Amino acid sequence: MLGRGTAGAPGVPRAVLPEVLDSAADFGTVQAGLPAAGAPISGIAGDQQAALIGQGCLAPGQAKSTYGTGCFLVLNTGATPVRSHNRLLTTLAYRLDGRPAYALEGSIFVAGAAIKWLRDALGLIASAAESEQVALRAPDPGGVYLVPAFTGLGAPHWDPAARGAILGLTRDSGAEAIVTAALQSVAYQTRDLLDAMARDGTTLDVLRVDGGMAASSWMLRFMADMLGIPVSRPRITEATALGAASLAGYRLGMLPSLDHLTAQCGEDRRFLPAMPEPERARLYAGWLDAVARVRTT
Repeated sequence: MLGRGTAGAPGVPRAVLPEVLDSAADFGTVQAGLPAAGAPISGIAGDQQAALIGQGCLAPGQAKSTYGTGCFLVLNTGATPVRSHNRLLTTLAYRLDGRPAYALEGSIFVAGAAIKWLRDALGLIASAAESEQVALRAPDPGGVYLVPAFTGLGAPHWDPAARGAILGLTRDSGAEAIVTAALQSVAYQTRDLLDAMARDGTTLDVLRVDGGMAASSWMLRFMADMLGIPVSRPRITEATALGAASLAGYRLGMLPSLDHLTAQCGEDRRFLPAMPEPERARLYAGWLDAVARVRTT
């Protein structure tokens, strides 16, 4: 949610801060000389807030997680902000018709960047898509965990001095185990965030996902197993642009509401948990132990 600049009374300098407006409002027009000059600017939202809207997560308890270089999980908490006691961010999701909606947000520093590292730095795969083929061939990394703390650990740990590690290696461990462990690390980190949100008193029935890494069905299947809830992949995985465009359409009267967004994104596939709880608990306990070994705080 942004605002337009305002001028004061005659002789009074223009206000330093902009006027606060709804996420769907009149922000002016595109400047002359630029593409689409004169077009109205009627919808503005931050990257992750726009994806939340684009995925149709407009009701309390709905959440989306975007997987790109990093991962950003945002859960709509409705009209009342939830103050996190578990090192998550309380943020404004959007404001429509003067009514604000709040969210809890957790940020993971490294998600897709770990796959890029396997490709570019280690040469274990030739392309990001190949990581899924490796995991299909070798779904069990044999106790190997990759903690991708290349730039520290994000939420809910917030440890900038932590560094990445590969743990649990034996003589039987090979490149395939490391690749599979990298994909699994994304699901484990997502579990870290959802567990923190649960401790803050929120519940989630299904996680909607988008972003480039959401193309990996193997990863999403493992994620559903690790979270113990369904994971839903939409037909439109670039939800950010859809959310921002829908805000503008709503303001201009082209859309009577934003209720269409869930159907607009649709559902390409839903991944259901199938892993027995003892196995889920065992694997996640191994991840927590691995994280504890790289933390500095």
